[in-house]
Amino acid sequence: MTSESDFLHVVTADDISARRKTFGRAIVWGSAAIFAGVTVAQVLQQAGSADFGFRTWRPTLYTYLLWAACLCWAQVLLYGERGKRVLFVLPAVLFVVSMVVFPLIFALGIAFSSWNLSSPDGRQFNGLDNLRQMWADPFYWNALRNMVWYTLAIAVEYAIAFGLALLLNAQIRARKFFRVAFLMPLMLSPVAVSWMIGKSMMEIRFGPIARLARELGWSSPSFFGSPEIARATIMIMDAWTFIPFMMIMILAGLQAIPRELHEAAEVDGGSPWRRFWEITFPLMLPVSITAILIRIIFKLKLADIIINVTSGGPGGATDSVTSFIFREYRDRSNVGYGTLLAIVYLVLIVIAMTVLMKLADRWMRPRY
Repeated sequence: MTSESDFLHVVTADDISARRKTFGRAIVWGSAAIFAGVTVAQVLQQAGSADFGFRTWRPTLYTYLLWAACLCWAQVLLYGERGKRVLFVLPAVLFVVSMVVFPLIFALGIAFSSWNLSSPDGRQFNGLDNLRQMWADPFYWNALRNMVWYTLAIAVEYAIAFGLALLLNAQIRARKFFRVAFLMPLMLSPVAVSWMIGKSMMEIRFGPIARLARELGWSSPSFFGSPEIARATIMIMDAWTFIPFMMIMILAGLQAIPRELHEAAEVDGGSPWRRFWEITFPLMLPVSITAILIRIIFKLKLADIIINVTSGGPGGATDSVTSFIFREYRDRSNVGYGTLLAIVYLVLIVIAMTVLMKLADRWMRPRY
């Protein structure tokens, strides 16, 4: 005997009347028209073309919330049971739009404006002037070149992280202690690292690293005096902070490789070097590429160590794009120009990461 509860529940198509569909479409398009009208009115007021009495952007926010609620309600009215399933995703999508898309649109408006916080005139539209200033700004292009060098340094960081992961994966004494010790830099804030090492240990007069350099024969150990040494020092400090991150990811991948593969290769007479290149390294490619891509993302945001230690000096030699944009905001109060630089940098990052992920996907694709 089988009861009704033994059968699976089958969702059938809802019988939705034409009147209900008409009402659903009406509330969506009606609320969208209200939202669009209030937004246009707010933009016209901000541009000085009209005065609708809006003092803040709250009316636009309220009409957006009204449109979002009506859109969610209309899914149920128009599609019934299928619309209820859409409601599991749609509110999250609308929230992302409100938190990402709207600020980006607002930033585009600022990027094509002259807005200096020290000026009494406020924000003034200046067309493409900020873009022309960026094109002729040698310090911005210098910061972009520095980012290329900082990013290329990840290859060295990866090699060191892989070597440390291999060491910690081997059967050595005090292995657990060394794992915790090597992870210590990752537990520190980059700001703390910059003050502890850059401002204290590398201080030219009394810093212990500077004293050691003098003992080794460097008469004036200025780690931030010349452009090349300062850039290399920033790379080393940033690498010391984030190499443990790559190391722990690679170590997790190494521990996932079946030990039987190495044992079988050893029985077949494979040397340790050959076992590494033909077994370990190919199997670690997905983890390695993932670790490198994540590290590139962190590297492209490099700013805190530079700001605290050198402020971009000497002469902009250590500037990253992020630290340069920060100083445009903080030191020059140039909000319009700084926002344009940030948007251009965002576009460059999106293009670069898309290309890298395409290449990574092609590289990891199985070859037959």
